[in-house]
Amino acid sequence: MSEQPSPVKKFTGYHATMMIVGFFAVVVAVNLVMAQFALSTFSGTVVDNSYVASQKYNKWLEQARHQQANGWTVSPAVRKAGKASIAITTTDGAGLQGATMVAIAEHPIGQSEPFEVSFTQAGAGEYQSVQTLPAGRWKLKIVITQDDKNMRVVRDIW
Repeated sequence: MSEQPSPVKKFTGYHATMMIVGFFAVVVAVNLVMAQFALSTFSGTVVDNSYVASQKYNKWLEQARHQQANGWTVSPAVRKAGKASIAITTTDGAGLQGATMVAIAEHPIGQSEPFEVSFTQAGAGEYQSVQTLPAGRWKLKIVITQDDKNMRVVRDIW
């Protein structure tokens, strides 16, 4: 018994066109998905104008040296009952007492307007925000002042 050979299907211009269109459709779809992920997770620019920032670089280094001379260590910001909580210790490990702390809370991708957050001392070296922070991720630009010493830090809080 002989088998009938199956008919050979021809590769036509239609098939080539569909392969090329399919390839580019996949590339465009992946690019759109990746662009959406990039835009939804981008935390913003470090500086708005790099030329101006380069002119201020030495001044920033000097400020950083002065801040290090204070010997303060600032913990990451954590949420406690919806409020930001930050611990500050001195070189001997004791909590920093009697400092004033204010911050500007910014949404990392600009979905909300920045607002000011004030802090009060909640314990030995622990400072808690007076205002409740809205849900989500926030960048806190904090200024800590005690007598003639000051320190600027940035902390993310989730």
